[in-house]
Amino acid sequence: MEALGKARIVIKNGIVVEVGEPQIEYCPLFHKYRGIEKLDPETVKENMEFRIKDFGMCTSQRQLKMPDFLSFGISETLGTLIEEELIEVAIIVCDGCGTVIIENPELIQGIGGRISGIIVTSPVKEIINVIGEKKVLDSQTAEIDQIKGALKALKQGYRKMAITVASAKDAKKLREIERGNPGVEIYIFAVHTTGISREDAENLFKYADVITGCASKHLRELAEENNVFSVGASIPIFASSEMGEKFLKMRIEKIGGLKEKKDARIPEPLI
Repeated sequence: MEALGKARIVIKNGIVVEVGEPQIEYCPLFHKYRGIEKLDPETVKENMEFRIKDFGMCTSQRQLKMPDFLSFGISETLGTLIEEELIEVAIIVCDGCGTVIIENPELIQGIGGRISGIIVTSPVKEIINVIGEKKVLDSQTAEIDQIKGALKALKQGYRKMAITVASAKDAKKLREIERGNPGVEIYIFAVHTTGISREDAENLFKYADVITGCASKHLRELAEENNVFSVGASIPIFASSEMGEKFLKMRIEKIGGLKEKKDARIPEPLI
């Protein structure tokens, strides 16, 4: 996976076996919740080991359900949309399963709220059994493919779905699927955006509904240039469509409003 400053991490049999260099030095989210003041291979490794020990990430002991963790995050927002029946299902990525089709808000939070950008994962039977094979894109390979996940959800009869993507190319393909299936509503949530190009940032604003700012310089610049509605100061979440703005405002209402954060620090450096 890529985590904590987009460092490349490899976990095998519940053990962290490889940690690369983070691309950023400071993340306000991990500073606030884990006390990490500087990202380096050592602090990244410690955090991965904490996750494995705390909730069994990437192991057969994985805890999958969790109530809201952040006041505002993608997983929390997706859960709210299901509770309010604006969507039927969320298509996200889970360690040990790959692409999954989830209806339960606590599962969405327990899966998405606890992991970082998974690039490749291997099937873990115990995790797949909890989620259910029908809700896993490929239980034999744990393939990660959000486009195939959307098509599988369509075959299962879902018509209102939210999908997380980590690439502008996937966002564009999903819009093409939506246009080719009248009556289907696809809402796109872009995540893991640190380091994306200016062109990809522009395309995410074109095709997505909600975008996490992460440590992306280009997303923040484009949002400011276009006066985009956003939530959060340190790591903003941008509404890139009218529905995206509706979703974020709905989440704000659910948690009773947002507290103003003075002197908010941002990731360093933005890339």
